[in-house]
Amino acid sequence: MPPTDPSTTPVISPVDPIPAAPRPVALVMGASRGLGLLIARELVEREHRVVICSRTLADLQTARNQLLARRPDAQVDVRACDVSDRAAVQELVQEVESGVGPIEVLITVAGVIQVGPAESMTFDHFDASLGTMLHGPVNVTLPVVRRMRERGHGRIGTITSIGGEVTPPHLWPYAVAKSGAVAFSEGLSAELSGTGVTATTVVPGLMRTGSHERAHFTGQAAKEFAWFGPAASIPGLTMSADRAARKIVDAVLAGETRCELTPLTVVATRFRGLLPGVTTKMMGLTTRLLPSASGPGETIEGRDAQRRLGSSVVNALTTLGRRAAERNNERRPTTQAQEP
Repeated sequence: MPPTDPSTTPVISPVDPIPAAPRPVALVMGASRGLGLLIARELVEREHRVVICSRTLADLQTARNQLLARRPDAQVDVRACDVSDRAAVQELVQEVESGVGPIEVLITVAGVIQVGPAESMTFDHFDASLGTMLHGPVNVTLPVVRRMRERGHGRIGTITSIGGEVTPPHLWPYAVAKSGAVAFSEGLSAELSGTGVTATTVVPGLMRTGSHERAHFTGQAAKEFAWFGPAASIPGLTMSADRAARKIVDAVLAGETRCELTPLTVVATRFRGLLPGVTTKMMGLTTRLLPSASGPGETIEGRDAQRRLGSSVVNALTTLGRRAAERNNERRPTTQAQEP
């Protein structure tokens, strides 16, 4: 065998790394805390470069620090933007596409919860709910989906709610906005058929995110918290938010049309579909059992409502929800060290 000519032998240096492929870019709206933060964490675990967005830069920086503490190699960008501000959202999408990379995954999570009787609800309550949870997904999805269709692929997930399928008592503005979000997402999914882009309608029930501490309560606020706080915290009624985030990301990345997170959600939507009139009457009977109000009044956050209530029983029933709030960045810094 003739000797090998060293000048023609390829040299592979063990110290020269193979360039890593760029990570797919995921944009998560409403990701500074709660379910949105957990969804961002799931996407980080699945090797996405995640752009987290919410209104408050300080909350976003805290969320980013939490994600990096868990995964130091994570690629996490922060952008402060109000999802209800259409011009700002369009600017955000353009900035991400040109400065970070093409958006492969979009998940809209931003939401606001307002609890109280119909008499205490004002135009401002409806404007806030519709602006964030209906106009918000529309504002960000339309500019993103156009680019996805041009590329021939993409994944979109819209977080709706069982409250958008079955209108619960004392959550009227929330239910109106979520019902619209369901229709928007389902219509989008149908319009995207055969394009390579998919839209997943995510229908959660109650989850232990800790969001009850940032929910807005009106009417007899303390009494409203007395039922809503435990309902958002007790196992059986609620689902682990970590598990919910995993199932949501699984469904969105798989391109599923619909993701119903719990058996209770499935049963409730089917029951309402079969017996809509009976369902409405049942909700009406439930409303009679809840606190009433004489008209519009003060609106306060759940943490303040819980303090006003001062119930050791409610404090005990919301223990798991309180722990979730601490983990998921739902606690405001000024109240972080306080316990009810």
